[in-house]
Amino acid sequence: MSAALWYALAAAVGNVLGGVAVARSARASLRFIEGLVAFGAGFMLAVAVVELLPEALSRGGGEAAAVVFAGYLLVHLAQHTAIEHFHFGEETHAVAPGAAVAALVGLSIHTFFDGVAIASGFAVSGELGILVFLAVLLHKLPEGVSISSLQLAVGGSARRAVGAASVLGLATVAGVLLTGGVAFLAAHGLALSAGVTLYVGASNLVPEFQAKPGWRLPLAFFGGAGMFFLTRELLRAVAG
Repeated sequence: MSAALWYALAAAVGNVLGGVAVARSARASLRFIEGLVAFGAGFMLAVAVVELLPEALSRGGGEAAAVVFAGYLLVHLAQHTAIEHFHFGEETHAVAPGAAVAALVGLSIHTFFDGVAIASGFAVSGELGILVFLAVLLHKLPEGVSISSLQLAVGGSARRAVGAASVLGLATVAGVLLTGGVAFLAAHGLALSAGVTLYVGASNLVPEFQAKPGWRLPLAFFGGAGMFFLTRELLRAVAG
């Protein structure tokens, strides 16, 4: 089994844990996840801008830039155009029954590209693969929370809520498995991953906390960005 697949499986567990936190009404855990959204946004944006974008552009030039933008647009289409209701975090309002299904489809597309990102990162180097994995892992719990709470909001059972989170995890694994076998993903997976990661960090995660009062979440955001640079240096020290 490839390293990328092992890491994808570990990331998928994060989706399931987020679903379990909602199903068990673990309020303390959900408060922690709110902070994780901010921390993960900082880490993800650092990975996208400092690592994924330069690597993708150096390999594909102008064509890669167009694919990066296509990845950004694809996630917006899947999560905020084709579906009627979506946000990261716990759903506390009643929603239409179809919203949960549509959100599951939209998020599954996104998590599929999480797997593509992990596989593409490891195809470049172990260091980049681990950095991408960490960026993905940090938003896996919030994804699980989001989809599971939507299932409960439309009257679904706790088992159905955790099952929906598990589907997201399986989509991530599928992304890894298909990246090497689909020519377009093998050639442009890195650029697509850059666009998807930029969207999730800047357009999904940051809006979830930027209007909230206090310093806890902004500090977590900057802490996530700082942790990226620290982690990168630690990985280089271990490798070198």
